[in-house]
Amino acid sequence: MKLRKTVWRFLPLSLLVFLLTGCLGETNLTALDPKGPQSQWIFDKMLLSLYIMAFVTIVVFAIFFIILAKYRRKAGDDELPKQVHGSTALEITWTVIPIILLIILAVPTITGTFMMADDEPDPEVGENTVEIKVTGHQFWWQFDYENEGFTAGQEVYIPVGEKVLFELHAQDVMHSFWVPALGGKIDTIPGITNSIWLEADEPGTYKGKCAELCGPAHALMDFKVIALERPEYDQWVANMQAEVEEPTDALAQQGRELFGADGLSCISCHAVGGTGTAAGPALTNFADREVIAGYLENDDENLAAWIRDPASLKQGNNMPSFPQISDEEMEALIAYLRSLSVNEQ
Repeated sequence: MKLRKTVWRFLPLSLLVFLLTGCLGETNLTALDPKGPQSQWIFDKMLLSLYIMAFVTIVVFAIFFIILAKYRRKAGDDELPKQVHGSTALEITWTVIPIILLIILAVPTITGTFMMADDEPDPEVGENTVEIKVTGHQFWWQFDYENEGFTAGQEVYIPVGEKVLFELHAQDVMHSFWVPALGGKIDTIPGITNSIWLEADEPGTYKGKCAELCGPAHALMDFKVIALERPEYDQWVANMQAEVEEPTDALAQQGRELFGADGLSCISCHAVGGTGTAAGPALTNFADREVIAGYLENDDENLAAWIRDPASLKQGNNMPSFPQISDEEMEALIAYLRSLSVNEQ
């Protein structure tokens, strides 16, 4: 009786937790709404597995209840039921059926594994196949378009309907590159090069995650894959390749000087155009980004807080803090960063 009361007491809470696990606050961050050939294959095979498991469950429970009803002990019936121990027919039946079910799962799994491991360029695209080198850092992502000659950080742009090749590396510890709506996950491991390809069926912004515990800010190591139609993508590439123009606004000009000044020397970690290093995310198109540090809304208040004390917002990241910046200097620096847009060219 006590056990029954305990079960009924916790059942509503358990059901609520189960339902809440299906609640997603963000779009394009689920493998249950596939937007590419890889993710569609994964989703289809997941459904196939569920159908097979449901079929087996229904059959087993049906047989169980039939036997329970048909062969239950009746009053006055003291005869032993027919003994079928060692029945060759039954042994063959419950051996062959699981083998058939495993074959149904194994054949598409093997073919799909080869399909997803095929990192050769798409013959329909040929030399225009987009190839991107990905490097995982604590706790941000670097995207090098080596053939195009520029670097992007935190947001990676790809053309719609084309197979895009990713070469994966890690700078410090193991990370895992995962875009749930577009495909499976793959680890980035220091000293080892892995590869994966993704394809988006339609334009949009697809959320990416690090799926490997990599430090205190692992949960905030997000990125975005932005899929554009080929003409728009080509225009974005041309804008990223173009020389970054000096700001015309006086306040932004002052911020540009602070950006390269010895006291701050932001340029020593953040590249703008072809100038600077890649110790931190490239900022060529910073003003076009939706978020700062992978998760903060890209507004002036968050930007100022991030520059002054990044450790308080993303624990364990390697960016130094700059509490000494005055409000006037911060205003100028933000004005300069707001001028870094390639979409306005």
